[in-house]
Amino acid sequence: MESATQVGAAAQPSSAPAPVRPSAFDGTLGRHLARRLVEIGVRDVFSVPGDFNLTLLDHLIAEPCLNLVGCCNELNAGYAADGYARARGVGACVVTFTVGGLSVLNAIAGAYSENLPVICVAGGPNSNDYGTNRILHHTIGLPDFSQELQCFQSITCFQAVVNNLDDAHELIDTAISTALKESKPAYISISCNLPGIPHPTFARDPVPFFLAPKISNQEGLEAAVEATAALLNKAVKPVIVGGPKLRVAKAQKAFLEFAEASGYPIAVMPSGKGLVPEHHPHFIGTYWGAVSTSYCGEIVESADAYVFVGPIFNDYSSVGYSLLIKKEKAIIVQPNRVTIGNGPSLGWVFMADFLTALAKKVKTNTTAVENYRRIYVPPGIPLKREKDEPLRVNVLFNHIQEMLNGDTAVIAETGDSWFNCQKLRLPENCRYEFQMQYGSIGWSVGATLGYAQAATDKRVIACIGDGSFQVTAQDISTMIRCGQKSIIFLINNGGYTIEVEIHDGPYNVIKNWDYTRFVEAIHNGQGKCWVAKVRTEDDLTEAIRTASGPEKDSLCFIEVFVHKDDTSKELLEWGSRVAAANSRPPNPQ
Repeated sequence: MESATQVGAAAQPSSAPAPVRPSAFDGTLGRHLARRLVEIGVRDVFSVPGDFNLTLLDHLIAEPCLNLVGCCNELNAGYAADGYARARGVGACVVTFTVGGLSVLNAIAGAYSENLPVICVAGGPNSNDYGTNRILHHTIGLPDFSQELQCFQSITCFQAVVNNLDDAHELIDTAISTALKESKPAYISISCNLPGIPHPTFARDPVPFFLAPKISNQEGLEAAVEATAALLNKAVKPVIVGGPKLRVAKAQKAFLEFAEASGYPIAVMPSGKGLVPEHHPHFIGTYWGAVSTSYCGEIVESADAYVFVGPIFNDYSSVGYSLLIKKEKAIIVQPNRVTIGNGPSLGWVFMADFLTALAKKVKTNTTAVENYRRIYVPPGIPLKREKDEPLRVNVLFNHIQEMLNGDTAVIAETGDSWFNCQKLRLPENCRYEFQMQYGSIGWSVGATLGYAQAATDKRVIACIGDGSFQVTAQDISTMIRCGQKSIIFLINNGGYTIEVEIHDGPYNVIKNWDYTRFVEAIHNGQGKCWVAKVRTEDDLTEAIRTASGPEKDSLCFIEVFVHKDDTSKELLEWGSRVAAANSRPPNPQ
């Protein structure tokens, strides 16, 4: 059986000085929650204080293996927990009742869409106030305190309202274990007067809880493998496409086993980037319909069989529903179901089991790989540049490509960075994260904070547009306070460029900031932070040299000025297709 302690990624405790744990806190609800978080792999908790959670925060601080990271607002704390969960397997944030809970809601919804186990804890009203018809502050002025709970019910897999010590242990453990089992966020509300009260339930170390292992239905597994192998083994030029649900299925190793055994070309859906080994000799790029990387779309769409592993087909990933994919040729492998063309769809067949078994049955076929190598033409020679010529976006990303190695991680913000970062070829062990399903602008600032806090062995390179940055800019402050050394490329093109390419209007133009001076003001001489403005390729080269050398231990913020119309060709194509999908007239009645 797989214990909960095995679910979170292995990591070392934070290097921050450990607070002294008062003995009075032993045997309390607050102490139990802190120990549970440590047990599942959490070392940093992102929080914003409020009067309903202050006592609880005392107990989290008192746990030697936990580090409390105070954020500038709840939205960023939630985004940070999202980024942290991507790096460690689980994340946590703590906010106050309703004003904090509703503020963090958007970030938790994003984590839900990306299948990330985030434990969202809210300090709740005093237990004596429930059912009294009293009106409390931080509420909408009604004596019913359920508004926050109702909002979380549709975006978390379990909701625990702890206002009684007798069932607190059970509720907390069920919430956490359900989050781990379902790989979704869980919500825990804890009455503000309960964290410090001793109770017999919490008097000893928590009994380890176990998650039931996911075992495939053997007959269904065998039937799925036989039907799939029969279809693939008679195909002439099959391909594999990895999708975003590889993460939640924990099937990356099994995916590679199948890829190695089959010899098929390996493509990745845009939202699955970073989950598939791009250094593999059979990797052919991103399959994204009309905006696929060069020659990848042609190979996938001309295949006579394609295995989609963990896909999400939404309007964004399908480029306005324009993929040239035929159901009868497609094998769709989801975390717990396999659908074979127009044939059977078999449930309770788990992805990792299926791919491992299929690897033993499939015949090696490198026809499509050889085809790709025949038609592939390396990128053209870059245009010559004039002295002091304004920097172009494609030149910027050529330099970012050269920065990548096994010690880096890329975080791409919603916008043109999606398309430019998709074209980066990730070296072995280089990580990559972005939020495609939810697509909330501003996500990357908090996610960079959380990811860097968790993955101390990686230097994060974040690519953020100016419009997105303005949404969540404050927590640059927290990055500096935590001593992080990420490199942030702020791409200043004067507006919401991705929206411009879908549907332009005056609302897409934003007030320009002096971004480097803004960050310098936040820095205020405390901590390590270095900023630069970049207008030409020579400026960029010098900035990267400094960020990688003399300032390698600093948070480096590089503001890059580019023309407002300097976008990737992929965004232009994608934007027009998504706009067409959005503007479809109503169906006739």
